[in-house]
Amino acid sequence: MSPPPRLFVAGHLVDGASLSLGEDAAGYLFRVLRLAPGADVRVFNGRDGEWRATIDSASNTRVKLAVAERTRVQSPKPPLALTLMFAPVKKEATDFIIEKATELGVAVLQPVLSERTQTRTVRTDRFRRIVIEAAEQTERLDLPQIRDAETLTRALAALDINTPLLFCDEAGGGQPMARIAQSLNAGPVAILIGPEGGFTPFERAGLKSRAGTIAVDLGPRILRAETAALAVLAVLQAVRGDWQT
Repeated sequence: MSPPPRLFVAGHLVDGASLSLGEDAAGYLFRVLRLAPGADVRVFNGRDGEWRATIDSASNTRVKLAVAERTRVQSPKPPLALTLMFAPVKKEATDFIIEKATELGVAVLQPVLSERTQTRTVRTDRFRRIVIEAAEQTERLDLPQIRDAETLTRALAALDINTPLLFCDEAGGGQPMARIAQSLNAGPVAILIGPEGGFTPFERAGLKSRAGTIAVDLGPRILRAETAALAVLAVLQAVRGDWQT
């Protein structure tokens, strides 16, 4: 028997709370899943763990839930607090990056605009919808923070100097990714993925001159931006992250 459906909610979760959800949730529970009053659902808000709730009433435009009991406490902090800094690419590929980064436990999503970034329109509202759906599907209890797009220069200036920055250098010359992952300490780690055209020589030189930046090599093949993001995150989680717990 499959578990009850799972929804992200914005409200505070406590015993006996009543939640009124809008048309999107109502359509999913009432029209798509065809659930009736009394059916169980699971809810989370990114702060209070996961709770069992029951449908009190439902229509095409509104559903009311009665919160019953907490079933999972909020997860402890992971070994690595991952920030993914990425240049937006084509719409479908950017959506892929957002979705998979959420599935792989990224804490912060930071779009960056480099000189060769071709897609400069960033819809953080769209990113949030993708993040919520990915968290609901993967049993994640929190949501990554989505920051507004910044120029590469400003994004780097805002990054704590003590946070290691793994710069995926498509021009080669970096250290093997697995070796770097093994050397990392627990705590914040940032990853920088470049645009489709790569970084300019000026940007690459600036990155390498920044204290705390580590150029990493992703193997003998040139990876697409979305593939590179997925590969780096998977290696980090497998070697030093929460795949170890």
